[in-house]
Amino acid sequence: MGFISELIYEYGLIAMFLIIMLEYACFPVSSEIVLPLSGAMASINNTHFLVILPLSILAGLLGTGVCYTVGWFGGGAIINAIKRKFPKSEKSLNASYDKFQSNGASAVCIGRVIPLVRTYIAFVAGAARLKPSVYFPASLLGITIWNTLLIGLGYSLRENYGRVAGYYARYKQNLIPIIIASIAFLIIYKMRRRIIKKSSADKSI
Repeated sequence: MGFISELIYEYGLIAMFLIIMLEYACFPVSSEIVLPLSGAMASINNTHFLVILPLSILAGLLGTGVCYTVGWFGGGAIINAIKRKFPKSEKSLNASYDKFQSNGASAVCIGRVIPLVRTYIAFVAGAARLKPSVYFPASLLGITIWNTLLIGLGYSLRENYGRVAGYYARYKQNLIPIIIASIAFLIIYKMRRRIIKKSSADKSI
């Protein structure tokens, strides 16, 4: 943490950009620390919020693009290896892929604000060959929400940005179950609509 603080203090926006990009590229750097710290340092250095926020979003898109590309070219090989080793898993894996393709945009966007999921959703999306035209706009929305929240808190709190850890702990305990329930509801709702459509189509034949 001290090393990251020193880098940001020494190199300013360049360091912030690179560290945020690495975090989104699945490097072991916590966004719950980096983003509020970046916001606090930007505020202390009188860097406008509308400068640091777009830079952080661009860094996030570039970083997540790396993970997405790795998943796109390497994820399939891993999944195929699992299918070969466990043939019975093929049907369920294919079904999971189909569901991700159908609900991919929602999963990516909402997954961006769920710890751990938000980091590795890029790899899963790439492995599932979710279209870039779907993945990146959904990521853009999720990254914008997440970065605005955490950088905004750090920017407002300045030297007291460490309080974000307390807010984050509260967020994890209270909001994550709501988000997960929302995802489950969305998937069930879409599946129910498909069943109704299929049933209507069968009756019309």
